[in-house]
Amino acid sequence: MATLDDLPIRDDLRGLSPYGAPQRHVRYALNVNENTHAVPEGVARHIVESLAAAVLTINRYPDREFTSLRESLAAYLGADIAPEQIWAANGSNEIIQQLLQAFGGPGRSVLGFPPTYSMHSIIASGTGTRWLTAERDAAYTLSPETVVAAIEREQPDLVFLCAPNNPTGTPVALETIEAAYAATPGILFVDEAYAEFMPPGTPSALTLLDGRERLVVSRTMSKAFAFAGARVGYLAADPAVADALRLVRLPYHLSALTQAAAVAALAHAPEMLAMVDDISRQRDRLLAELPVLGYRAFDSQANFVLFDGVADPAATFRALLERDILIRDVGLPGALRVTAGTEAETTAFLAALAELGPGGAPVGSAA
Repeated sequence: MATLDDLPIRDDLRGLSPYGAPQRHVRYALNVNENTHAVPEGVARHIVESLAAAVLTINRYPDREFTSLRESLAAYLGADIAPEQIWAANGSNEIIQQLLQAFGGPGRSVLGFPPTYSMHSIIASGTGTRWLTAERDAAYTLSPETVVAAIEREQPDLVFLCAPNNPTGTPVALETIEAAYAATPGILFVDEAYAEFMPPGTPSALTLLDGRERLVVSRTMSKAFAFAGARVGYLAADPAVADALRLVRLPYHLSALTQAAAVAALAHAPEMLAMVDDISRQRDRLLAELPVLGYRAFDSQANFVLFDGVADPAATFRALLERDILIRDVGLPGALRVTAGTEAETTAFLAALAELGPGGAPVGSAA
């Protein structure tokens, strides 16, 4: 059997590793920032009915322009967003891929601020776009001055900001986004995958779209809508951005079933978003209780918390896994990330961590 090295793969892909978040069957899966709440039964029933109706015409290609879905997403976002400003794809990762296919590629570059969402750099590599990086401020924050200095130094074709940031949960102020847009002649992409978990009244980058034709704001239905398995991501931008993405998207890229399921879920937005309040409460509980256990919890406006002060992250990860709890080692020194789950899941995680003792070392161990 051949190995990857035996194949004539592109030189710029040699030595790279695919995205590899652990997928294991455990009682408490708190590692990939899923919404661990089940879809409400009434909503699930409506989704199934919509899928059944779509199956009756499955012999035909789907609506290539996903008209109903764009209308539903625009209505959900509000803020004077028109359907023509919406573009959707199979998860926000495909949104990123299409954006880099249209505006990046060989000979072009994208600037990011790690630690940030790992797929940004992976998709950049996959599209032949050069990935540039710049450092963040203290506690993983980003000031306008820091972002502008990096843009002026690197002169990228695209700038990626994750707001709130993954894996740190830290917010990005509108002032920073405005400054970044003014500093770059290229595309500014703001990844708002966790926007629904921001404190009520926190302004979104969506409010900056008017008059900024190079600003792109993406969202996902994976998190707040508990739709990770359905793979629906979308963006809002000037309609010209959608025109650009039409040049690179595959024909009929959104299946009729995906469109039907998403439209049905969006019809129940208030019910679906009711879960957000509970998740946010559990996130805030983690922020309050992790310091009591001796860890530093970084401010988070997402559905997860990054905490450090872990003596041996790999050992703590394994010790929790032995207790049927899966969290995420994101590769930051002395740190781990945990998703805010249900009240019972959060309780189980905190109890297990307390049982391990200070620094995550099992009680009685040499560490």
